[in-house]
Amino acid sequence: MRAVNTAQPSSTLHPDDVQPTPLALLLLGREADPRSERGVECPGDLPAPSDPDLVERARAAKEKLGERVFVLGHHYQRDEVIQFADVTGDSFKLARDAAARPEAEYIVFCGVHFMAESADILTNDRQQVVLPDLAAGCSMADMATAEQVAECWDVLAEAGVADVTVPVSYMNSSADIKAFTGRHGGTICTSSNARRALDWAFSQGEKVLFLPDQHLGRNTAVRDMGMSLEDCVVYNPHKPGGGLTAEELRAAKMILWRGHCSVHGRFTLDSVNDVRERVPGINVLVHPECRHEVVAAADHVGSTEYIIKTLEAAPAGSKWAVGTELNLVRRLANRFAPEGKEVVFLDRTVCFCSTMNRIDLPHLVWALESLVDGKVVNRIQVDPETEKFAKLALERMLALP
Repeated sequence: MRAVNTAQPSSTLHPDDVQPTPLALLLLGREADPRSERGVECPGDLPAPSDPDLVERARAAKEKLGERVFVLGHHYQRDEVIQFADVTGDSFKLARDAAARPEAEYIVFCGVHFMAESADILTNDRQQVVLPDLAAGCSMADMATAEQVAECWDVLAEAGVADVTVPVSYMNSSADIKAFTGRHGGTICTSSNARRALDWAFSQGEKVLFLPDQHLGRNTAVRDMGMSLEDCVVYNPHKPGGGLTAEELRAAKMILWRGHCSVHGRFTLDSVNDVRERVPGINVLVHPECRHEVVAAADHVGSTEYIIKTLEAAPAGSKWAVGTELNLVRRLANRFAPEGKEVVFLDRTVCFCSTMNRIDLPHLVWALESLVDGKVVNRIQVDPETEKFAKLALERMLALP
């Protein structure tokens, strides 16, 4: 039987009858969600990217603000922005650097939303954290919402394993997820100390719920701690019960959230094999957010700071294929070329972090000049209750042996 379409013809719909969803409004740039990585509203007029005076304007504004402003630049930022950073580093190093500068009234964080949240949590109440572009988010952090994680915990409780499960959340997560972790006796980790965080967690319970990057959790458990792939299951928040049975949850040691980094997840085993064929004798150096098969095939695996230090210590004439964000790889290639070190991107495909890359010179100039004019734009503030428990989780990390 032929189906009959009873829907009203589109020509008879009035525009007022169509109500855009909250997500659609965010994507259109007409709203901002302060509890999401997707806030895209940017009040005020940005300088034109073609303005030839942008560099001088940024320098002048920074000089006028003096010690009142402290500019943080994540390793993955554009060179045009990095040149104005007082310090560079990974997300947690930068948040700690901000906390170590209590005299700075303004913290301008050239990174992404969750990093600015962490800086707000760790700095004092007098300091104000500014994110030059609210659209600078993290797709990985967006893959775990507070509501989804609360539902996951209910699933674990129904399976009878919540009481023996310790949450461990990657630094690349929202303040809400960090607060959840703190409330439930867990800790935060970075890519540098994930092994220590997991060792601690297993001394507290029998299982770990690892949020939100499945690859870092799996690689740490299997590569560094000697677990098997069978010890790990993946909880999918878009499936009923996470797509797992109660028996699977009871048997698992590592319950991995189905999240990943959109940059590091692009590298494949073919990428590794291809670069080895093209460049004989090359060393493959990758971030632990890469897929397990990529990490298993690499010569060296470590955090962003580890990658930089490894290349610093490498001998002249050595060749390196690096699997991490392109801005950093290109900067390292230029830095070490005079020393006779060849540094190439692991994959043939160019791969910037698109959201990190949103902070450009016009946004930085706009943010700094607004501060000069006495206007604090794009301030990132974590509410006191969330801050309390998120800070508890961060403090547990700082206390790791």
